[in-house]
Amino acid sequence: MWHNIAAFIIKFRIALLIILLASTGIMGYYASQIKISYEFTSAVPTDNPKYIDYQNFRKQFGEDGNLMVIGVQTNDFFNPAFFNDYAVMVKEVAAVKYVENVLSIPGAITLVKDTATEKLKATPIAPTLPVTNIDSFKSVFLNLPFYRGLIYNSATNSYLMAAGINKTVLNSKDRAAVIDNILAIGNAFGEKHHIEMHYSGLPLIRTEMALKVQSEMRLFLILSFVLTAVILVLFFRSLTAVLASMLVVAIGVVWSMGTIVILGYKITILTALIPPLVVVIGIPNCVYLLNRYHYEYYKNPNKMKSLLRMVDRMGIVTFFTNLTAAIGFGVFFFTKSVLLKEFGLVAGINILGLFFISLVFIPAFFSFLPPPNVRHTSYLESSWINKLLTRITNWVFSHRIWIYGFTILVCVLSVIGLTRLHNDAHIVDDLPQSDKIYMDLKFFESNFRGVMPLQIVIDTKKKNGIVSLDVLTKMDQLVRYLQQFPEIGRPLAISEGLKFANQAYFGGDSASYEVPGDMLQAAFVLPYLRTNKSDSNSTFSKLLNSYVDNTKQKARISVNMADIGSRRLPILLDKIRPEVYRLFDSTKYNITFTGTSITFLEGSKFIVHSLRDSLILAFLIIFSCMVAVFRSWRILLISIIVNIVPLLITAGLMGWMGIRIKPSTVLVFSVALGITIDVTIRFLVNFKQELSRHDDSIADTVHRTIHDTGLSIIYTSLILIAGFGVFILSQFDGTKSLGYLTSITLLLAMVTNLTLLPALLLWMDKVIEKKNNAATFLMGEDEDDVIKLND
Repeated sequence: MWHNIAAFIIKFRIALLIILLASTGIMGYYASQIKISYEFTSAVPTDNPKYIDYQNFRKQFGEDGNLMVIGVQTNDFFNPAFFNDYAVMVKEVAAVKYVENVLSIPGAITLVKDTATEKLKATPIAPTLPVTNIDSFKSVFLNLPFYRGLIYNSATNSYLMAAGINKTVLNSKDRAAVIDNILAIGNAFGEKHHIEMHYSGLPLIRTEMALKVQSEMRLFLILSFVLTAVILVLFFRSLTAVLASMLVVAIGVVWSMGTIVILGYKITILTALIPPLVVVIGIPNCVYLLNRYHYEYYKNPNKMKSLLRMVDRMGIVTFFTNLTAAIGFGVFFFTKSVLLKEFGLVAGINILGLFFISLVFIPAFFSFLPPPNVRHTSYLESSWINKLLTRITNWVFSHRIWIYGFTILVCVLSVIGLTRLHNDAHIVDDLPQSDKIYMDLKFFESNFRGVMPLQIVIDTKKKNGIVSLDVLTKMDQLVRYLQQFPEIGRPLAISEGLKFANQAYFGGDSASYEVPGDMLQAAFVLPYLRTNKSDSNSTFSKLLNSYVDNTKQKARISVNMADIGSRRLPILLDKIRPEVYRLFDSTKYNITFTGTSITFLEGSKFIVHSLRDSLILAFLIIFSCMVAVFRSWRILLISIIVNIVPLLITAGLMGWMGIRIKPSTVLVFSVALGITIDVTIRFLVNFKQELSRHDDSIADTVHRTIHDTGLSIIYTSLILIAGFGVFILSQFDGTKSLGYLTSITLLLAMVTNLTLLPALLLWMDKVIEKKNNAATFLMGEDEDDVIKLND
C-alpha cells in the first residue's frame, strides 16, 4: 500500500504541492484573524454544579471579579500635598473609560440624619477638592468603622482604592487599554512622590497573563524555529534539508492557527503552546524521512527510487508516530473542560495534519532537487555516533542484568518519590515569586488579607426575608466569625450597611456601629433599607443592588481572601460551614459558596482529574493500536514497560524535588506519552521489518535495529528535548515545568528505548528459545516412547 502511495505522490507531485500551498493560503487568512481569550472559568465544564452556581450568582449580583485595586504604604498619606495629589489620581482613574465606580478614601461618604425629613443622606466627607482642612477630614473618616480594614490598615499605614471595571469589557480586547490607562495614572503618581505603587485584582492578573501568553507564543515560535534549524544544520549539513523541514513546520504552524479560528476558539494559555509544539513535533517527521532518503540513496544512488523507498519504509512509521502523538493530545477532547477540549482537538488535528504535510511535501520537494552529495550523507558514517551505538549494543548484549537491576532500583526510588507528591494549585500559580504581579498580590495579602473573591449567598426562601432583624443579626454574627480567620479580609454584606446607618441615626457615634439590638431600635433604622430601587437618590440603592437581589429574598456576603491554594481552601471552607449551618438552619435557608476562588478550585481539581483520566485513555488507545500493528502480547508488554518507566521516574523526581501536582505538571505525562511512544514504534516497526531479513533471529535483528534506528532516535530526541527546553525561558512556572519535565522524560525515553527495549526483546528471544527447546524435548520423548512400544 505504501509503495502505491509513494508512486502516487511522485506522479502527482505538482498538483499535490499546488493543493497544499492553496490550503495553506486559506488557513493563513483565518490565522490572521486569531484573537486572545480573556475567560477565566473555561476550565470548568458548563454542567458542573459549581459552575452553575457561579453563573446564577453573576446573573443575580453581577461580576465578582471586576475590581482592580491600587495600594500604597506610607506614613504621609494625610499630608496635604500627598493626599490632594492622591485625590486627583482617584478622579483620573474614575474618568477612565469603562471604569464604573471607584471606592477610595478621598471619595468616602458618610451618612447624616436630616432632622427635617428624618431621613439619612449620603454626603461626601470632602465636598470639594482640594481638601484644605485635612485634620478635620481625617477625624471624620477614622470615626467610620465601615471603612476600617476595607480600604485602609492603620497598623501598617497601608491604603487602597478599588476601581470597578465594566464586566463586558473584561471579556474583550479593550480591557488591555483600560488596565494600561489605570497603570499609567498610578505610575505617574508613584514617580512624582517616589513611592512604590502596588496593583492587583483579577482584571489586572487576567490581562497581564493573557498578554504574557501572547508575547511568549511569538518568542517560543522564533526560538523553536532557530534552535531546530541549528540542530538540523549540524545533523544534515544541508541547507535544502533545513529549508524543507522549516517549510513543513511553518505550514503546520499556519494550519494550527487557522484551525483555532475555524473552530471558533481563541488563544488561551494552552492553545498558545500548540504552534511551538507543532514545530517541535513536526521536525522529527522530517528527520525520519530525510534520514531514510539519505540512507537509501547511500545504499543505491538512484534519487527517485530512494524517494519511493523512503515513503514505502517510513510512511507506516511516520503515520503511527503521528497517530500516537495525536492520540496523546486528542484524548483531552473527551474531557468536559472547555479549555482542555479546545487544546486536545486543535493539537490532535494538526499533529495528524503534520503527517500529511510532511508525507506530501518532502518527497515532492526533493524530487525537483539534485540528489544528495557525499557531504549530505556523511553523517551516516559519523564516528562518534557509531561508537556510541556500538557501546550501547555491547551493553545490551553483555550487561542485561545490570540494565534490569538499575531500572528496578530507579523505579523503586521513583515509587517512594511518588508518595511525596501532593496536589496544590494557586490562582497566580504559574507566575514566579519575583514577578511584580505576584509580589503585589502578597502585599495586599499582608495588609488587607488578599483580593481573591469568595461569595456566600444566603437564600431565605421568601420575599423580603433578608431585611428581617433576625436574618441581619445572623449575617452580622457570620461576618464577625469570618474575620477571625487570617486568610479572610474584611467581609461586606447588607448587615454592614445597616450598622453604618445605625451609627448615622445615633449621631455618628462609632460605638453605635452595630446591628440594632431590639425591634424598637430596628424600627427606626430598617425602613431605610426598604428603599425604592427606582429612587436614584436613595441612600442604600446601590448597596441593595449589589448585595441583595431584587426580591430581597437572597443576599451575599462578599469576602476578599488570600490566594491560599486548592489544598488549603477546602480545609478553610470545611471550618466555616459548621458555623454557617449553625446560624442558618438548612431547613429554612439555602446556603451557596461560590465566587472566583471556588470556581478556580473546582477547575483546578477537574483539570487534574481529567488529565489523569485522559492519560489512562491515551494508554488504552495507543497500546490497542500497537496490538493491531504487532499482534503480540509480549511486544505489548515490553512497550508498556518501556514507556511507563520514563513517566514513573519523572513523577518520582517531582516528588523528591517538591514539585506539586497541578494542571501544568500533570499535562506533562499525557504530552510525554504521546511523544515517547513514537520512539518505541520507530524501533519496533524497524525491528519487525528486519526480522524476516535475518531469518527470524531476534538477536541479529536487535543488533541491526539499534544501528539502523539509533541515529535518527538520538537526533530526533535531541531536537525534541531542545524544542521543549525553550519553554524553560517562560515567565510562567507551569510552562517552565512543562518544558524541563517533558525534556527529562524524553531523555529518559531515549535511553530506555535504546537500552531497556532491546534488552527486553532479547529476553523475549530467550523465552521463545526455551519454549521451543522444551517443545523439541517433549517431542523427542514421545519418539522414544514410540520406539520402545514398537520393540
